[in-house]
Amino acid sequence: MSVFLGIDIGTTAIKLGVIQENELLYASDLPIQTYGNDRIKYQKGEELLSILQSGLLAIPAWIRRQVDTISFSTAMHSLMPDDGKKQIFLWSDLQASKVIARFRETDEAARFYSLSGTPIHAMSPFAKLLYFKEMNLYPAEIHWYGLKELVMDYFTGKPIIDYATASATGLFDLREKQWSKEILAYLGLKRDQLATLADTTESFEMVTSKRELFDFSSTIRVVVGASDGTLAAYASYYATGRTASLTIGTSAAVRQITKKIYLDKKKQNFCYYLNEEVFVSGAPSNNGGIVLAWAADQLAKDPKTFFEMLPQLLELTEPGAKGLRFWPFLNGERAPYWSNDIKGGFYDLTLQHTKREMLRSVIEGMLMNVRQLIDLVAPGEELSVSGGFFQTSVLGQLAADIFGTTCYYAQENEPIFGLYYLLEEPELLIEESQQIFYPDSKNHDIYRQLAQTYFL
Repeated sequence: MSVFLGIDIGTTAIKLGVIQENELLYASDLPIQTYGNDRIKYQKGEELLSILQSGLLAIPAWIRRQVDTISFSTAMHSLMPDDGKKQIFLWSDLQASKVIARFRETDEAARFYSLSGTPIHAMSPFAKLLYFKEMNLYPAEIHWYGLKELVMDYFTGKPIIDYATASATGLFDLREKQWSKEILAYLGLKRDQLATLADTTESFEMVTSKRELFDFSSTIRVVVGASDGTLAAYASYYATGRTASLTIGTSAAVRQITKKIYLDKKKQNFCYYLNEEVFVSGAPSNNGGIVLAWAADQLAKDPKTFFEMLPQLLELTEPGAKGLRFWPFLNGERAPYWSNDIKGGFYDLTLQHTKREMLRSVIEGMLMNVRQLIDLVAPGEELSVSGGFFQTSVLGQLAADIFGTTCYYAQENEPIFGLYYLLEEPELLIEESQQIFYPDSKNHDIYRQLAQTYFL
């Protein structure tokens, strides 16, 4: 029986998972650090590889010897100049904010979005390259890589990137499955300055030194894998059978498994490749659980018991928070606004409102914003939901009421499981969900009315 080792390199941790016959044999979570300030966000490549190496060596040797396939999920939108420093700029790096805001007003902006499926925003490697070019920070002939290329080079000796991760760079032609000549010409880049492209299920040979270091089998396959967002959507699909999914962690994202490329030039949903049959369309928000964390710290009586007190809070307050609205844009916003300058705040606040209404409006405002993303990506569809937010059942119920759709909690939503399903292609594993949230028709009618003018 095949034994699969998945490696998920995110922005806060490296996760390892060993899976056999759909069962998790071993898992570990290795925290990683982000450096910089409010504008610059980067990670250190050598540090990541050192943490990854230690984590792999911690897997019991008898398990490592059985692994026959290793594959990778990496965070999207990373960019690393190949100058020896291995400094990896992350999606949250905002150095390119002003440059990309100017670019959005050009004719090329809509054209490049339609070619790549990547929204025009400071998160993308395209935006970062545009900024670095304008500032003349790196040599014109330098090579540009990212997290996927870093880890593939470590294991195979070749900086390779998969189509899924490449399709989130803003440099990739989604239909031709090649680096876009047009976009690279605009940036003054040549194709050989970027990594070699490979389909998500393509396999490579591991270099002997790494295979011997970890005591892997001589026949082990190194499969390039895909991006964390597309794989999370695929894992949720396998868990619940629903093509539309919502994840609310620190941030939030609505994703839709689709057979074709779907783009909206006005609202700029993303659309990324996963394999020959599947694309993942979606819309991300900067403001998920981070907004609730802010509310807990600033408004709750005791931040440590905030989530425990939510059932009582929601029971003692009414839907709509007595007319109080909250714009949750505390961290700028991606879809549907794509602005780092948009701000949050309370609206229609009066002397009659208490902290309870304020807290309720914060939660409602965050979910009202997510509702906009659902209307863009998956209107009227049942949702597979995941993330820490939905582990508090009253929040899951509130979400269903605001969205007006049934929400199925997905237990297996990690990108590592998405990798496993992508490569192993087992039959759809729809199991009874841990919890299903059905919308209350009375409450939904209230929120449906509120949604019409909530952000006006």
